[in-house]
Amino acid sequence: MTEHVLDPEKWVDSYADYLFNYTIGRVNDVEVAKDLVQETFLAGLKSAKNYKGDAAERTWLIAILKRKVIDHYRRSNSKKGRAEVRMDYSAHTDAEGDWLEERVADPFSSFENDAIENEELGQAIHSCIAKLPKKQALVFTMKTIQGMDTKTICNELDINPSNLWVMIHRARTGLMDCLNQNWFKP
Repeated sequence: MTEHVLDPEKWVDSYADYLFNYTIGRVNDVEVAKDLVQETFLAGLKSAKNYKGDAAERTWLIAILKRKVIDHYRRSNSKKGRAEVRMDYSAHTDAEGDWLEERVADPFSSFENDAIENEELGQAIHSCIAKLPKKQALVFTMKTIQGMDTKTICNELDINPSNLWVMIHRARTGLMDCLNQNWFKP
């Protein structure tokens, strides 16, 4: 196994464009992307003493950047300034240790990377749901995410069960198309 060494003096020249392109695809705001890359470099400098050399420098910086992107969404997108960065999407507790940053010490653990990828996938799914026709998105959310039963949904929306299942089918098809274009692409 190759041991890697940090060279912070070359970070901007070597990685700024790559990190920016990675970030802009996730936050879709040039200024925010620039800020997150700068925060990543600063965090990298502050935590350089913890770098073990097990991963390439760029991989290590990307791991830091992923956490910065998550922090950005947590601050800006949800009630009380927290995005759903909970482990296993547990929305049932606010207990100590439920948040990703409180649970993970090693930025290269497969557990954290899985959680980050799950968070990114969750964001992609929510983004794709937002692109669905309003009623399809509502029906899909009520049935699949909130777990409401068919009868309750039909009564609330004044639709019949056949109509409900057609909308869910169309929503799933639309979501899959959106995810294939925005998440699963190579």
